[in-house]
Amino acid sequence: MKRSSKKLPRDPNQRAAEIVRLSTEEPIQNETVTAYLAAIGRKGGLKGGKSRAERLSDQRRKEIASLGGKALAKSRQKKSLPQ
Repeated sequence: MKRSSKKLPRDPNQRAAEIVRLSTEEPIQNETVTAYLAAIGRKGGLKGGKSRAERLSDQRRKEIASLGGKALAKSRQKKSLPQ
């Protein structure tokens, strides 16, 4: 039985009903839910990059690539400096 932080009702009948509900409910299959959510995220991720690239102008894509290249060079420069 799964513990919850929610307190049980004070009324004896409601408390009994809640205890029965908690003890008889089916546990959620975490692996199934995780796999389903991962599939949905992947589906959106596969679509997102391509559609974004189609919307961007050539000039804007060049600007983004330039910024990425500068950031990469800066991070590599920091790693190569002796301390």
